[in-house]
Amino acid sequence: MSFDQLSSLESQPTTMRRQDDPQYSDDPEFQRLSQQLMTKLFTLTGNISRLSNEIALLGTKRDTERVRERVHNLLEESKDAFKEVGEGVKKIQSWEDVSPSQKYTQQKLAREFQNNLQEFQSVQRQALEKQRSSASAARTALEEQQSPGAEGSNTYGQQQSQEQLRLASQDEVDFQDSLIVERETEIRNIEQGVTELNELFRDVAHIVNEQGELLDNIHENVENTRTDTRGADLELRSAARYQKQARSKACCLLLILAVILTVIILAATLG
Repeated sequence: MSFDQLSSLESQPTTMRRQDDPQYSDDPEFQRLSQQLMTKLFTLTGNISRLSNEIALLGTKRDTERVRERVHNLLEESKDAFKEVGEGVKKIQSWEDVSPSQKYTQQKLAREFQNNLQEFQSVQRQALEKQRSSASAARTALEEQQSPGAEGSNTYGQQQSQEQLRLASQDEVDFQDSLIVERETEIRNIEQGVTELNELFRDVAHIVNEQGELLDNIHENVENTRTDTRGADLELRSAARYQKQARSKACCLLLILAVILTVIILAATLG
């Protein structure tokens, strides 16, 4: 090591811990993936808020095709993003040999993902209900517009129906019908998205539950090991105590035998 390098090391603060070093990381890949997922979840939170505001306009006087287009785009964008984030959460949940801080990150990501997904599914259902109501009302209005009226109805009703038929061109009818078909297609897309995200939610919940059971098993094994260790320690202490007592007894017996032998030798000598 050169003198300059040694000087630079000596100039660094000695109180800085390894975890405080911005270049330090237990697992750079884990950190990179977790940060990406948190960023995407933050973006999804904003999308859900915007989507909720746009859905509130459906069925009102401010309901336009532009509004429906924004709702459609936000639904599709958010659905795809949730799928991507869900796969990332599943990957990070299956990470092996994680530290306590990484385990906390796993739990936080799973919790944030599940909360955001539940909120998005609620918004999906609101959009689905609004689209169904709108399509049903439009279909009913179109059928009434095309129907010449039931036979036997009053003259005023027949005249009104005929007047509506005369005013409505076939092009307008076709346009309205295409809008209804488009809304029904959107309804099916939303229903499919709800089903797909329900499956994703169950997958993540299942992994989280498995991780929880694994942690419970680890905790139980640690407790069992601690109990066994405590029991083994007590047994060793007891064995050491018995061994000490046996050694004391052996010493006493040897001393008694030595005294007896001494007495016998003295008696034989004196005799």
